[in-house]
Amino acid sequence: MRADRVFAYGAAAGLLGDHLLGDPRRGHPVAAFGRAAGAVEQLLWRDHRGWGALHTAVCVGTTVSLAAAATSALRPSRTASAALTAAATWAVVGGTSLAREAGIIGRALEAGDIEAARARLPHLCGRDPQALDADGIARAVVESVAENTSDAVVGALVWGGIAGVPGLLGFRAVNTLDAMVGHKSAKYRRYGWASARLDDVAGWPGARLTAALATVAGGDPRGAVRAWRTDAPKHPSPNAGPVEASFAGALGVRLGGTLSYGGRVEHRPVLNGAGRAVAVPDIDRAVRLSRRVGWLALGVSVAGRLLVKGRKS
Repeated sequence: MRADRVFAYGAAAGLLGDHLLGDPRRGHPVAAFGRAAGAVEQLLWRDHRGWGALHTAVCVGTTVSLAAAATSALRPSRTASAALTAAATWAVVGGTSLAREAGIIGRALEAGDIEAARARLPHLCGRDPQALDADGIARAVVESVAENTSDAVVGALVWGGIAGVPGLLGFRAVNTLDAMVGHKSAKYRRYGWASARLDDVAGWPGARLTAALATVAGGDPRGAVRAWRTDAPKHPSPNAGPVEASFAGALGVRLGGTLSYGGRVEHRPVLNGAGRAVAVPDIDRAVRLSRRVGWLALGVSVAGRLLVKGRKS
């Protein structure tokens, strides 16, 4: 096996493993990282940006360093290196879990069991489920599928293509920290600032690639491009905006609008205002689009890495 193909074989095997097996039920490496990051937070927390930046540096730096050490130790064996890449890819991507959770909610809505759908929604996103009717839940699911396609699949593959296993694990560490402390609550407004900003930077390339691939793989390329160009800049998130807008245009639906997080009401801009309201069947359509985008992102990341390696050799 040539050295420049180690990432290609490993990442493909890891993404296939996620597709076939999903996340491990117990002992998930991301959960272990979360527990370790929580322990570091208990030691360092102060209502101060500097201490939050130290927390981010310790958690992300340690993860990347350990990944780099493992990569270096296994480099003499290309088979072992590919296996490490496969394991890391399987650990950090979450496309199957995303599709599973969206499907559970979609089936509950199809059966008319809105209470079951409301009970399951927190597994997928942070919306207040009691404030949503069936159509509102369906819209929340489609938006979450779009955003998490970038966060849970494409972003990791992009950074894997750039930096191998350290890129895969480093991106997931950054993304997990943002979910833990990067939100604008009273406790984390300052402490989580560094994690949130780093997540914006790390997520930038994956979000743009996700939006571009949704445009290619969706049913309405022109609509996706139009929504991306027109509506994405209005979104408060620099990365969720392009992803959700392109998904909205590709699916021909209208996303955004009023939503509620933790008792706080937000009035977000409408994405693809010319589209129709989200319906329950659009959940499955969004999941299928997410799957296509994930596999295309693997191809782009592998091709990019092979191209760079080829030029260096």
